[in-house]
Amino acid sequence: MKKASRYWIISFLLGLIIWLGLGNPSYAYSQSISGTAQTIHVLNRLGFGPRPGDIERVKSMGINTYIQSQLRPETISESPKLTQEMTKFASFSLAPTELFQQYAFIPVKKGEKLTLQQRRKINRGVRQVLGQSENVRLLKAILSNRQLQEVMVDFWFNHFNISFKKGNLARLWVGTYERDAIRPYALGNFRGLLGATAQHPAMLFYLDNWLNTAPGSKGSRGRFKGLNENYARELMELHTLGVDGGYQQEDIITLAKIFTGWGIQRRGGDGTGFRFDQNRHDNSDKIFLGIPIKGGGVEEGEKALDILANHPSTARYISYKLAQYFVADRPPETLINRLAQKFQETNGNIRFVLEALFNSPEFWDQKYYASKFKNPYQYIISAARAAGTNQPRFGRIKGILNQLGMPLYGCETPDGYKNTQEAWLNPDAMIRRISFARVISRGLLDQGKPKPINPVRLNTTLGSNFSTQTQEAIANSPRNLQASLILGSPEMMQK
Repeated sequence: MKKASRYWIISFLLGLIIWLGLGNPSYAYSQSISGTAQTIHVLNRLGFGPRPGDIERVKSMGINTYIQSQLRPETISESPKLTQEMTKFASFSLAPTELFQQYAFIPVKKGEKLTLQQRRKINRGVRQVLGQSENVRLLKAILSNRQLQEVMVDFWFNHFNISFKKGNLARLWVGTYERDAIRPYALGNFRGLLGATAQHPAMLFYLDNWLNTAPGSKGSRGRFKGLNENYARELMELHTLGVDGGYQQEDIITLAKIFTGWGIQRRGGDGTGFRFDQNRHDNSDKIFLGIPIKGGGVEEGEKALDILANHPSTARYISYKLAQYFVADRPPETLINRLAQKFQETNGNIRFVLEALFNSPEFWDQKYYASKFKNPYQYIISAARAAGTNQPRFGRIKGILNQLGMPLYGCETPDGYKNTQEAWLNPDAMIRRISFARVISRGLLDQGKPKPINPVRLNTTLGSNFSTQTQEAIANSPRNLQASLILGSPEMMQK
């Protein structure tokens, strides 16, 4: 067996033993998070990990100042490199209806159908738009100084998940969904976020509400035949109350009636892609979750969203998911309760809820330090940042994510990708990650001529935050393997 191969096997087995609980890393820090470990903690939890120089920068400005600035991303100057690279993505600034007009619409005469060549042209255009949307997400995650915002965009997109695999309209609009319905509200008010996702054409298409029609109404013809409960069900189960939130099947049916007529405007209109069709709406009086809603029009849906956003079950469900994302797979009940109370006190102000979370004793408890296992997206982005990637090879990164089972915007089910270790930790996945660590260490995530990653610089970037076992494995390996061992180490897989 070649010597290099032995190092890879040793590294893999070492990591697997630690993750499966058969051994414990002997970290060099004290029982309470402090010093460099505290800095690493906020960089890993409030962001996707440090880029070169980040640890020193956060230390110089102070932990509290850094947290406060991240909670207010509008106060942070953006990376000039990011601003420069963003100019390459022309389609990303277009409104949903503009995207449809330019990339997915070919006029045909009445009674005629698109030719095979025309359909292929549309498919190519739609794939181009999707590719640019994916590239923008990756670029911002890797280069943005507003790391908490990028983390929250990832969190909320997964919470209000849609998948490009639904069809061409989802591929066309997924980027505008993130841009218009998720990003502006990521640290804002939950009700605003809820309303923006509810009216975006990508969500209306993904969960079929564009087909939702009152049976027997003037607009109930063709494909618009009757009630569709998909969006109403997921709105309560996944977006707000949670599966145990206290609603009944009757509430799902009522909510579906409330959202009849909420549909899609492909071209024209105000550009947003949302259209309310009164002719397909059930305008009867309704009782939803015990609260009367007078029959009317689009305002019924707004009233229902108000009820859901202000419900105690929503406060608890969102608080649980935030605590699970930022603290532990099984978050402490004390933290969930405290966050739920803050959610209700502030009418769902996400920034204030996060501020309470980052100031909580649970967030700083040493037993939760480096206890979260990175999903493939978090791992690859953190590795790209640690390597100092400036001009990402988007195709390679997306290929790695596909092979690790987490294609960007590709989760087909509305519950989104899992955020727990058990969903991602298995021998096959670890072998793949360690293989990709070798690719990254050779500088193959950056465009241009590959330049191997300097292991000394990489070690400094990550704060030398390694167990005794990992340090020994790195020190006893050839220099040309050290960067790959660092990137494939147990500590690199955790946050």
